[in-house]
Amino acid sequence: MADIESYESALGAIPGSHPYPRTSRYHDAEIGIHRQEDGTEVRYTKRRLLPPLDAQETQDHVVGAGERPDLLAQRFFGDPGQWWRIADANPVLDPRELTHEAGHVVEIPVAGGLPRGDRRV
Repeated sequence: MADIESYESALGAIPGSHPYPRTSRYHDAEIGIHRQEDGTEVRYTKRRLLPPLDAQETQDHVVGAGERPDLLAQRFFGDPGQWWRIADANPVLDPRELTHEAGHVVEIPVAGGLPRGDRRV
């Protein structure tokens, strides 16, 4: 526990520091500070708003049998941890809804700003 507290303390002392890595869905989320009555500061992540669905450049993908969001992220982004990018581009509450049915069409954000023709499907 002391290691976590010292890490958080050190992180808070660095101007512009952010507790989430660049690959995290929360990296761009604003960090708030709540001051308790005793003066203790508690850092928290403010609400992360999704960009409008029509503002993202996407490509269609027809879900195959046995596919999962993490497998799609590995295929399209080279990182299974980026499944949240696919979830953000589709109007679902539960990411499992993305691949629950073979033949379902999901939107895949175009990675790295590459034109659609440069991405393999």
